Amino acid sequence: MFESLKIALKESYVELVQKTSWPTWGEMQKTAAIVAVASVVISLIIFAMDKVITLVLETFYSLF
Repeated sequence: MFESLKIALKESYVELVQKTSWPTWGEMQKTAAIVAVASVVISLIIFAMDKVITLVLETFYSLF
């Protein structure tokens, strides 16, 4: 039982260290910038949608 666990851990380590391609620092910065910009854009879209819906509902409710 412990031998199979030892083999599995060793294989996992080898795969993690030797077979995995890690992004460079520049790639990580570029990706992080894209995620940050996309987050801001999406949050602005949601904010605008919220304001429009609020305006429509307030106008609708003011009729009654």
